[in-house]
Amino acid sequence: MAKVVLQGYIIVPNEGLTLVNKALILHKELTLQESGCITFEVTEDKNDSNKYNVYEEFIDQQAFDIHQLRVKNSHWGKVTVNLQRNYRISNGEQTN
Repeated sequence: MAKVVLQGYIIVPNEGLTLVNKALILHKELTLQESGCITFEVTEDKNDSNKYNVYEEFIDQQAFDIHQLRVKNSHWGKVTVNLQRNYRISNGEQTN
């Protein structure tokens, strides 16, 4: 089984920053409690306060799919449903 890695960022408009920052606390906590989660990081970009860098690792595709389903139906999912996302999903291996 290959792990699943998601890397990228989300863009949060100024009017959504407070709500997203509040929702992110519980979202991180719940995601890190998922049995298939290896790593989960969402951090504000140092150069752009509207950009949040995202890095996630899950043990396999099934764990990632379960996470995605949970998120879709969560408070975080509702708060961020219309945010601009730019993600790359891979198995974590670098290609030359």
